[in-house]
Amino acid sequence: MLYVVTGPPAAGKSSWIDARAKSTDIVIDLDRITRALTGPGAPAWSQDAIHLRVAHKARFAAMNEAFEVRDQVDVYLIHTMPSDTWRARYQRLGAEIVTVDPGEQVVRERVRAMRSSAMNRVVTRWYRQHRASGAAPAPVQSSRDW
Repeated sequence: MLYVVTGPPAAGKSSWIDARAKSTDIVIDLDRITRALTGPGAPAWSQDAIHLRVAHKARFAAMNEAFEVRDQVDVYLIHTMPSDTWRARYQRLGAEIVTVDPGEQVVRERVRAMRSSAMNRVVTRWYRQHRASGAAPAPVQSSRDW
């Protein structure tokens, strides 16, 4: 099964996956990939252009391979803001699309605690896009304590 997990930054997408995935499942998370490809002491959430470029290429390669084996193992993919094209592709693959959103106020508090203006911009973009899509607000979901 393919699970595509969406939601704003700091919503708890990784925590949602950690609570469900088994050690034999495949987890594709850009933050994890970026950490794996950067040196010791790199931040857990990095927006460095060079790191992201390499991590995105690794992510796409992992996605293509994982889509081929989704009938053998569960695949969890974090895709914060999938476009309509990506959503259609995921639906063709039989994915379950899950939105993790504890609410904008909670997300903003978490981002404020992280002191990340780059992440705050992504949060703004996510909520703006989510509202513009006309999607009903996701049910508030709890995630790990921050």
